[in-house]
Amino acid sequence: MARPLTGAERYIADRKEDPELRAAYEAAARRTRQVDELVRAIDARRVQMGWTKAELARRTGMPPEAVRRLFSVEAPNPTAATLVAVADALDLEIVARPAS
Repeated sequence: MARPLTGAERYIADRKEDPELRAAYEAAARRTRQVDELVRAIDARRVQMGWTKAELARRTGMPPEAVRRLFSVEAPNPTAATLVAVADALDLEIVARPAS
């Protein structure tokens, strides 16, 4: 038997019934997924090149803790400038393309 929903869970479920709020939630989730995918791809390149996070920080001129946070925080929210600097150091190009 499923446990009853808490008050907070009922509130969130009710709010998601509102089409405007549901659309805002879905848009935020889509942006989060895109940032996560980009950060994972950048980190995969770092690993492929055999660089530590400290080495990447040195090559970008960024503080080591900033690079560590980028790859270890559950939901990083880096600036575009940070992503471009890290990608550039890894010989990657960030390209915008129309969504499918």
